[in-house]
Amino acid sequence: MNKTELVEKIAAGAGLTKADAKNALDAMVAAVKDALVAGDKVSLIGFGTFAVNERPAREGINPATKEKITIEAKKVVKFKAGAELADALN
Repeated sequence: MNKTELVEKIAAGAGLTKADAKNALDAMVAAVKDALVAGDKVSLIGFGTFAVNERPAREGINPATKEKITIEAKKVVKFKAGAELADALN
């Protein structure tokens, strides 16, 4: 499902226009992004939790040259499915 299809589903499910559904989705994504950038965790009960995880620097190998390289530390987004979502999938 892409963003356009998701907007259509939200509009149909909530009785909104597609423009209002797109604005709501964009606002939700922006709010989650802002919270994660600030280092907060976002928990949506029944759906899941978004959190920032820090990966330490590590040593890797360039597959083309087989030369050892240093992979820098970075922050990544981690998602853990909630109980209702996990149960719906199984």
